[in-house]
Amino acid sequence: MKPQKRLLQLSAAAVLAAAISFPYAANAQGSTQAAHPIAVLSVSPANVAKADYTSYVTQQYGVKLSGTVTRDQFATALSKVVASTGSQAAAMPAGGSKLAAWEAISAAVVAAEQKELAATYSEDKVTASWAKAGLSYQKGGSLSLASAQDLAVAIDLGLVKTDVIASVKATGDVTAELAYQLLGKVAEFKGHYQNYLGTIASEDIYGKVVQAWNELQIIKAGELQQLVDEILKQDLITGYNLKDAAFDPRFDPKRTITYGHSDIVHAIQLIGLLKSEGIDAKVQLEPKTSAFIYLKEWGEPVQTDDYQVVQIENGNYIAYSKEYDLSFEFASQEDKERFQPLVLQYAKKNEEDATGLLRGSWWQPLYYSLTELADYPVITNNFVQDGRHIVQTFSLNEDSTAVVNAFKKIGKSVEVETYQFWVDQPFYNYLKGDDFK
Repeated sequence: MKPQKRLLQLSAAAVLAAAISFPYAANAQGSTQAAHPIAVLSVSPANVAKADYTSYVTQQYGVKLSGTVTRDQFATALSKVVASTGSQAAAMPAGGSKLAAWEAISAAVVAAEQKELAATYSEDKVTASWAKAGLSYQKGGSLSLASAQDLAVAIDLGLVKTDVIASVKATGDVTAELAYQLLGKVAEFKGHYQNYLGTIASEDIYGKVVQAWNELQIIKAGELQQLVDEILKQDLITGYNLKDAAFDPRFDPKRTITYGHSDIVHAIQLIGLLKSEGIDAKVQLEPKTSAFIYLKEWGEPVQTDDYQVVQIENGNYIAYSKEYDLSFEFASQEDKERFQPLVLQYAKKNEEDATGLLRGSWWQPLYYSLTELADYPVITNNFVQDGRHIVQTFSLNEDSTAVVNAFKKIGKSVEVETYQFWVDQPFYNYLKGDDFK
């Protein structure tokens, strides 16, 4: 990574001097079209928040199903979903390739860890639950009581939609729609579905974002952090970010933008700006800690709970700043493309005493996408993950090899991963070191 000038406000230096961020979300397209007229937000939160298990399971687990789903297909897919949670999937009942709906539902109930609850269902309660889906439970029928209980609890807990099971019937074949729903709900019950605070249209979104911010602390990552601090001391990189994978929103990258900052009021104003423009999106606040070298000639640093420093051998400091990534999954690709013009007009500083901007606007705002967007340069994220902690640094593509080698020079056995993504032009200019405004 090329050496960077340090002509930034200290409030912004943590992100910009570090030149880093995180993999999970996606960025705004460099659209050149005129800004849309202001509109009152009329999008229903349900339209944005509605679960799309088919897209999610396909995207997250690479599961592609269609038509009638076989026993092996469902067993393989269920194993992938459950393995991601660190658990083991329930063994599918033995049999041929044909799979009945009740068998898939029973396996999903076990995978979602609801078997004990199902066992509490009396036959009367089973009958009442089945009736919600227009099904009639017959004692001594083709299904055992245990299987009937599984179906009943799946109906009550929403593991299966009543209209879906009503059309398939308990003994019918497993359709792709039913399979995707069961897989998605298992992921949800295991805490591996989408993770977000609410939507822009939610009346309580502002309070939830601020409460989430207030609960965050500077991230500490033990040996992993010690390793990367040593790299920082040797000037092999200019800075890094720490992220906690537990807060990954698991949004659809095609409709997602991630926006980094350190001022929570800026985040609230940005959400308000999007709402005032008639844009809705799911919202997740991801904790981030930026680390960078604080030069001794900048003066004695003032420490707070959100900004801490540690002096190193040459008299400089490593500064750790509490920050966030604000991830948005928009309702449409069009809304995603509308994000950048709004940021450039209302959240990018172009002169020292600029007015009409959101509070705390930066010279080089940082936002990015994991999917291609017109007019956005491509850069590289270089990162190492240890459990739930991820340390990463952004670089120009041509500098990535040097960054990877820097990691390996200090920690020879460390596994450094890289991928390319799309970032806003001002931040790209910052990385090049030739444009600081």
